[in-house]
Amino acid sequence: MFTTRPTLQGTFGMVSSTHWLASQSAVAVLEDDGNAFDAAVAAAFTLHVVEPHLNGPAGEVPIILAPAGGPVRVLCGQGPAPAAATIAHYTGLGLELVPGTGPLAATVPGAFDAWLLLLRDHGTKSLEDVLKYAIGYADHGHPAVERIGATVEAVRELFTTEWTTSAELYLPGGRAPAPGALLRNPALARTWRRVIAESDAAGGSRENRLDAARAVWREGFVAEALAAWVARPAMDTSGERHAGVLTGDDLAAWSARYEDPVTYDWNGWTVAKAGPWSQGPVFLQQLALLPEELGAGELPYGSGAFVHTVVEGAKLAFADREAWYGDAADVPLADLLSPAYTARRRALVGGTASLELRPGRPGGRTPRLAKLRLAMPVGPDATDTAMAVPGAGEPTVGPDGATRGDTCHLDVVDRHGNMVAATPSGGWLQSSPVVPELGFPLGTRLQMTWLEPGLPSSLTPGRRPRTTLTPSLALRDGQPVLAFGTPGGDQQDQWSLHFFLGVALRERVRGGLDLQGAIDAPNWHTSAFPGSFHPRTTLPGSLTVESRLGERAVAELRARGHRVTVAGPWTEGRLCAVARDPETGVLSAGANPRGAQGYAVGR
Repeated sequence: MFTTRPTLQGTFGMVSSTHWLASQSAVAVLEDDGNAFDAAVAAAFTLHVVEPHLNGPAGEVPIILAPAGGPVRVLCGQGPAPAAATIAHYTGLGLELVPGTGPLAATVPGAFDAWLLLLRDHGTKSLEDVLKYAIGYADHGHPAVERIGATVEAVRELFTTEWTTSAELYLPGGRAPAPGALLRNPALARTWRRVIAESDAAGGSRENRLDAARAVWREGFVAEALAAWVARPAMDTSGERHAGVLTGDDLAAWSARYEDPVTYDWNGWTVAKAGPWSQGPVFLQQLALLPEELGAGELPYGSGAFVHTVVEGAKLAFADREAWYGDAADVPLADLLSPAYTARRRALVGGTASLELRPGRPGGRTPRLAKLRLAMPVGPDATDTAMAVPGAGEPTVGPDGATRGDTCHLDVVDRHGNMVAATPSGGWLQSSPVVPELGFPLGTRLQMTWLEPGLPSSLTPGRRPRTTLTPSLALRDGQPVLAFGTPGGDQQDQWSLHFFLGVALRERVRGGLDLQGAIDAPNWHTSAFPGSFHPRTTLPGSLTVESRLGERAVAELRARGHRVTVAGPWTEGRLCAVARDPETGVLSAGANPRGAQGYAVGR
């Protein structure tokens, strides 16, 4: 099987992330006798600096962790809607959707508190130990990757005419960061140094100092600057200037929390995901909908029949996501994953592509969907990339900053058996104006809520928007074996599923899982359901495939009625993965070659 790189193997520690500097920062922490959780925090803060178009400190993160010898847990770093974020407030402004940019779309930022809670409870290092890498890159600069400059150019007019604090940081001298040019963010470095200084001044144990740092964020100078800034009107995707509703009280009242994962058993594997406040269970529903012949390997991996079967199951699972997932209502998850319900849904998969959105009736309930916003689908003879997500899973960014598919990912496993997967996102440079004294903008995750009342994902004060962020962890015989994930918005639990099937159904290499082969395999996605990002459109029957899938498979898919877009050979997915063999202790890692940015590192 062709692979772009070997699957790395070793016994000390393995890291995979969407940027090589984050991966190497994590390995440096492991080499300094840190554990996987220390390393993950170092990588996360480095990603805030080196992938500012994909995530930031005021974003959010779900983390799934497996401490050695302990239970798998989910750490929720997704903040809720502010107390004043009511449907009436937004519709009273003449809005039908929450804007995709600007302060009005801000939730309570969740990433910082989640990372520090992970460090406090499961790490061994001080905040200074793990932040020094990010501070160094922010202060002294890092070579900008190509997509940073491209993103800045896409929003140049917005920055120069409206978001001038963002222009000061990302358009110095009127020039966007050139590929390889040093990009500095001294204000961010100062912010982290001040957080460290104030937390150290609190004294006491390592844990006490980390709690003090969390308090600085929620109630100290960071919270004060965020609350003051969000009250200033700023241009957003509505074409008007709006102030936000996030307050200091919202920031002070929230903290990250641990939860039990949702799990599903399939073919000897147990897959663990975050709950239905994320889209995580849609991965599990897709697994449950797979027919026995696919699990038995009777459908050739990557064939037209294989892709058709997986895509049609995905449509049903994502239709259920739209009807049933969210934090604003009780989600009938047990019914959605029950054998009887799954069997009824699986029977809907026929030999041709469905062009309908077909949510089910778990427990006899009546589904309710938001008003569909149809986008023009690409026809069956299309060969362009109009429906592809360009940039190897990096964001599609409009001139108003509207963004789809933007995220980072990281996975770490250490020699002790600790394993962690996380998908940081939000707070992108194109999301909202930079807070000048802090060096970063607010996030815009509220755009994933609906302004129609009565839906599970309706905008509700104090409730989390249904996020697309969805790291994964898989076990065999109760032992954590595999941590993985990808950026890509609504595509995440499609690309991740295809990767997992590539691992679970194909041959092993050198006594371990073929992570790199599964990452490199041709990938695909459908957008035949409402998108989670503004403007929330649907593309019935859509299917975007990498050209490497082959003409024979494409022809079969079109014959089955799929509206196929053939994208470039390396355009679908941005996967990362690490693994551990519980019997031998051998560690493995692989990383996505698409975009020439993700790297696995370890020994």
